[in-house]
Amino acid sequence: MILKTLKIENNLESYTNCYIVADENKKEAMVIDPAGECDKITNMLNVLGVDLKYIYLTHCHADHIGAMEELKSKTNGKLLIHRIENENLQNPEVNLTGFLGIRNIGIQADSRVDEGDVIHIGDIEFQILHTPGHTNGGTSLYSKEQKLLFTGDTLFKGVYGRYDLPTRK
Repeated sequence: MILKTLKIENNLESYTNCYIVADENKKEAMVIDPAGECDKITNMLNVLGVDLKYIYLTHCHADHIGAMEELKSKTNGKLLIHRIENENLQNPEVNLTGFLGIRNIGIQADSRVDEGDVIHIGDIEFQILHTPGHTNGGTSLYSKEQKLLFTGDTLFKGVYGRYDLPTRK
């Protein structure tokens, strides 16, 4: 397995961790939370020599989705998000693009995921965990075999994520 963490400048003039997980044998990859800097992400995919299978959004907030549309158009990776969060993705009051003065989201997810669903990147298996709190459709990705958990903003270093933001209108 290949795991890369990219520190991505986001729309809030700060940084968001974006992750690339890849099966080095099957050359399939997933990008988790493409916050921005699409060229930085695609360059790393090229360096790794992998094909993007999925773009996974742990939640819909603007500081996690900034490069989502451009990355999808450049790679044809399938966009995955929780069913509830897909609705939130289209709402600028909830996804915070309205607050930040960013244009409205123009695409829908290719697939909506639910608690207990399983996705594969090559031979790497991830279980979807519905982890509402930061947003009502937030999810975490868990790989038992790889001992990996991606939580988005459900957890911050040493503390739980914020839960005082709008989640659904």
